[in-house]
Amino acid sequence: MNNQQLTESFSELSTPLLADACLRLGIALRLAPPGIRPLRREMHIAGHALPVRHYGSVDIFLEAMGSARPGDLLVIDNQGRLDEGCIGDLTALEARASGLAGIIVWGVHRDTAELHEIGFPILSYGTCPTGPQRLDTPHPQALGTAQFGSFTVTSEDVVFADADGVLFVPVQQAERMVSAAQIIWQKERRQAQEIRAGNTLRQQLQFEEYIARRAGDGSYTFRQHLRRIGGEIEE
Repeated sequence: MNNQQLTESFSELSTPLLADACLRLGIALRLAPPGIRPLRREMHIAGHALPVRHYGSVDIFLEAMGSARPGDLLVIDNQGRLDEGCIGDLTALEARASGLAGIIVWGVHRDTAELHEIGFPILSYGTCPTGPQRLDTPHPQALGTAQFGSFTVTSEDVVFADADGVLFVPVQQAERMVSAAQIIWQKERRQAQEIRAGNTLRQQLQFEEYIARRAGDGSYTFRQHLRRIGGEIEE
């Protein structure tokens, strides 16, 4: 899937739906560490990863942008640091000018007021007024990979990000995962419509029958019940 296809397919989906699809398909969940949030709640982006490892100097971002494809997402490894804002308004403006669709930081940003005015999609742990005060030796794969929590992101990954978090998926798994998420979304929307029409979720899922069966068989689980009546979501 190219970046335009990823954006279009994600437009009606969410990271929770994609996470459910991963569980259904047995795809390993690779989630950004908890706490990373979009600068604006309505930010909703998808695209191929453009990974980079920050070492204290903005030039690594500029170099990475030189190889960006339209719609890529800059994925910055700043080791989860909270003591330096590794990107600000100039980086965001340059990213937008380079055709990128957003920036995702394992770390924090600064220049928050300016970033709100620019409106470019950015996700991070939050803000820090100071910029980097260090200059480390660049990682050998500074332009090829990015550590993000417990896993490594490469250009062979695609990224989905919204107000619930960030999900990384190998590009070869993206299409089937999106297809599964769309099926889940359709089922959940039908269930939501039924609730609004007065048919409660308990009624739809035959919950009283489940309670009765469980009373007679302590090993009978809710997941088993959902599978039996065709109401499962994640499986």
